[in-house]
Amino acid sequence: MKNDKCTVLNFTERLGGKWKLPIINAIRKNETLRFGKIHQIVDGISRKVLTEQLKALEYDVLIIRRQYEEIPPRVEYSLTNKSRGLCEVFQAIDKWSRIEDK
Repeated sequence: MKNDKCTVLNFTERLGGKWKLPIINAIRKNETLRFGKIHQIVDGISRKVLTEQLKALEYDVLIIRRQYEEIPPRVEYSLTNKSRGLCEVFQAIDKWSRIEDK
């Protein structure tokens, strides 16, 4: 049972909070996204918080930040293999959310 608790704690430490899962879900649905588009899709998040959350997700190797040497600068975010493993979880959440309470 101790190992089960550790895996759940690891998950919540890396993905807990209000914004990380919605950010990953937005990127998952679109393959790659730029900052402004993520800000549009993730309803209610401030630009400051989005910046912080993207940095944290990149630090935890859950997203890839790719900066292009262009003018104006262009940065795109995509999922790592680790976060792609969450796709089945998102599909299960989507299915669960559509079940009507009886």
